[in-house]
Amino acid sequence: MPAVSAPTPHPHTFSVAPMLDWTDRHCRAFHRLLSRRALLYTEMITTGALLHGDQARHLDFSESEHPVALQLGGSDPTALAECARLGEAWGYDEINLNCGCPSDRVQSGSFGACLMATPDVVARGVEAMRGAVQVPVTVKHRIGIDDLDEYHHLHHFISTVSAAGAETFIVHARKAWLSGLSPKENREIPPLRYDVVQQLKADFPQLTFVLNGGIQNLDDARTHLSWADGVMLGRAAYQNPYLLAAVDRDVFGKKSLPPSRREVVEALRPYVEAQLTQGVYLSRILKHTLGLFAGHSGARHWKRTISERAFKEGAGLEVLDAALSGIPDAVLDSRELLAPARELALG
Repeated sequence: MPAVSAPTPHPHTFSVAPMLDWTDRHCRAFHRLLSRRALLYTEMITTGALLHGDQARHLDFSESEHPVALQLGGSDPTALAECARLGEAWGYDEINLNCGCPSDRVQSGSFGACLMATPDVVARGVEAMRGAVQVPVTVKHRIGIDDLDEYHHLHHFISTVSAAGAETFIVHARKAWLSGLSPKENREIPPLRYDVVQQLKADFPQLTFVLNGGIQNLDDARTHLSWADGVMLGRAAYQNPYLLAAVDRDVFGKKSLPPSRREVVEALRPYVEAQLTQGVYLSRILKHTLGLFAGHSGARHWKRTISERAFKEGAGLEVLDAALSGIPDAVLDSRELLAPARELALG
């Protein structure tokens, strides 16, 4: 009897959230050294910035970052379609529309979370982008905003937008208050409602639902993957990036061991060297690595050395060497996500 091959995991099984000022191209290049399979997202880029600004600065990325998705902020169908074309031409694997950011700046531009109040506008944007590109067009959103937080509002949003061609919805399982709470507070104060996303999956089984919000580790991720099509980690993946090293094995079933932290840093060196020759400041690259040794001996030395020296004019690979000098070999070569108890007070 021929062997039965394991089912191919969905592309959205595990992803790292788009985070403004964080998930830039240097962050994604670093994260890709930790996981080959996780889907990575750009920061949100507005249609205005793309159409009237420096497109290369916003869109350039390394081929090693694939699979990588472009997240757009906007509401005008024509502008969204043109920016989606640009993203596809630049080589992005997916175009995502932001319907979840609650900041005042985003609201003043009539995009982000406020779009949940106008699902027909979102549908027109999705339809325009779908008509412009061959790559998938997805939507990231909240479970509600302000007083539009009853389930029937969310159900109507999904029904309307999916009818326009969207098949994948990334759901931050909190509502957003568009006034009265800061973006940070909107990530923490509204309660998590995973049950709402579970209900969406039950009501729209033909659609793909990716759960976002409050997922802290891979154990949480695997628990939610028992019912969700995918999970998206945000700040947990950024602040403790080494947890991404186990994603290919623990989520996607890859048989090989995770890379050690030493192997990750050594693999990062050629990228750092190449970027320095292009005039990129060392701090712009290494700031994304500050949490690499979180909870382990030497973590404070690593963070302090990079924070104090990487921003200086002419800083180069010697800063990386100095930061490494304070990390014990046992930590550098460990493939464990969590530190032994004896190390927790030493980091």
